Amino acid sequence: MTREARVAINREPDIIVARQQGRDISAELGFSPGDLALIATAISEITRNVIAYATRGEMTMRVVQDGTRRGVEIVVQDEGPGIADLPQAMQDGYSTGGGLGLGLPGARRLMDDFAIESTVGRGTRVVMRKWMK
Repeated sequence: MTREARVAINREPDIIVARQQGRDISAELGFSPGDLALIATAISEITRNVIAYATRGEMTMRVVQDGTRRGVEIVVQDEGPGIADLPQAMQDGYSTGGGLGLGLPGARRLMDDFAIESTVGRGTRVVMRKWMK
């Protein structure tokens, strides 16, 4: 399976499109209903941050394989202001936008692999993977 999806994240409704694309690809791969919910929630959290902080970005998703493991990889990238203090941003409860501060650390807990890179003035890139059990 070489299924991929690309969704521009510019407005609130794009979050729903990204979630649905994520669920569809993950379901085709055979993820459990519980894992489908985790994947969709992680996508929601990260794409919502794009709308809140960067106003626009993009999510790409693809099926990945590592040896005998198969899974999905989600990359969310924006050209926003970047995150000045990543360690602080990854702490539960920290928010610069008045939210609950659970988006980034929550998404990290929901996925098997999670990496984030951010450069102030250039943007942020999050790479998440969920592996089939």
